[in-house]
Amino acid sequence: MKITYYGHSCFCVETRGQKLLFDPFVSPNELASSVKVDEIEADHILVTHGHQDHVADLEDIAKRTGARLISNFEIVSYYAEKGLKGHPLNHGGKAKFDFGIVKYVNAVHSSVLPDGTYGGNPGGFVIWNDEGCFYFAGDTALTMDMKLIPMTCPGLDFAILPIGDNFTMDAQDAAIAMEYINCERAIGCHYDTFGYIEIDHKAAQKAFEDKGKELILLPIGEATEL
Repeated sequence: MKITYYGHSCFCVETRGQKLLFDPFVSPNELASSVKVDEIEADHILVTHGHQDHVADLEDIAKRTGARLISNFEIVSYYAEKGLKGHPLNHGGKAKFDFGIVKYVNAVHSSVLPDGTYGGNPGGFVIWNDEGCFYFAGDTALTMDMKLIPMTCPGLDFAILPIGDNFTMDAQDAAIAMEYINCERAIGCHYDTFGYIEIDHKAAQKAFEDKGKELILLPIGEATEL
């Protein structure tokens, strides 16, 4: 799988010939000013919750690319009224797509769409196919529910976890989450974008190393293969 980081919590994961775009917030992010939003391609757009810093570019990218939205029932219904096609999920449910299986799992956070519309309960995604399995946590606190993931899903090859603190887990809690989900390697997200979530990169990576885990901090616009 090829993973490209577009800043904050926005990633593209390429698997089985499909491009999965997560939480598209790019154009308002000054740190991602080098990323050309109108060149981002997507076959599917997966959204963890309704906050503006996760959906800012969703509508424009979906309309340009024809991508299908995958999110909770409330978010899919909201954007259906704007003409976007989508597949709704809710906690504990999963669905099979041409690129693999998606399971919607719990996240401890909040969710409201930019215009104040209720955004449903926030969540994360576990996605698997014959190329591997990964967990995209979305915005979340450390939660004991994470222990259910290795009990109900295939073994994880990697996870994408928030580490910025203040609104989500910090790196220390994320390192504990790695133990809960039985995963060895993570990519960090939801850090540095705003003053509230600026972090010490070396300290964050050390928190993982102290648990025998690996934390990858991708530069914005760069990609890796996992």
